Amino acid sequence: MADPRGAPYAPDMIRLERLRADHAPALLAFELENRAYFARSVPDRGDAYFTGFASRHEALLAEQETGTIHFHIVLDDDSGRLIGRVNLVDVERGTAELGYRIGERAAGRGVATAAVAALCRLAATTYGLSSLTAVTTLDNPASRTVLERNGFTLTDHITVGDRPGVGYRRRLDDRT
Repeated sequence: MADPRGAPYAPDMIRLERLRADHAPALLAFELENRAYFARSVPDRGDAYFTGFASRHEALLAEQETGTIHFHIVLDDDSGRLIGRVNLVDVERGTAELGYRIGERAAGRGVATAAVAALCRLAATTYGLSSLTAVTTLDNPASRTVLERNGFTLTDHITVGDRPGVGYRRRLDDRT
C-alpha cells in the first residue's frame, strides 16, 4: 500500500530560510494546523502562544539579531510550502540547543533528518558553533532516530516537561 503522505523527501527537496518578519502568517498557520499533532509528543504551547503570536514573533526576531538564537523555517523546495521549523537556542560559548518541528503532512518522509542535517552544517559554517545539544521524550522514537541519524549521541536521561526523556550531544566541525 502506498504511503498516503507521499514520497520521501531527499535532502535537496527542502530549503531552510532564516526566520523573517514576513514568515509570521505562514508560521502561525503552520503552528495552528499542527497544534494537536505536536501536542501528542511535546508539551502544548498553550493558548497564549497563539493569541500573542505577532508580538512574540517580533520579540524573537529582535533576539535573533543578538545571536543568542537562530530560527529557521523548513520549506518544501517544489511548492514553497512551510512544512517545519528548526531552531538553535541558548547559543553561547560555541554551543546551542537544537529543536525542531515537522508538520504532520510531511512527517515520516525524511524531512526532519534532512532539516537537522542542514542546520548542523549551518551551525558549524555560518554560526561558528562547535557542538549542539538536543532533548526528546522517551516516547518519541522518531525524534530519537532523527538525532541518531545525524550523529548525535545519548548523554543522559532527563525529564522533559513531566515526561521521561533523553539528552543528546553532537560535536561539529566546518565539514559537518
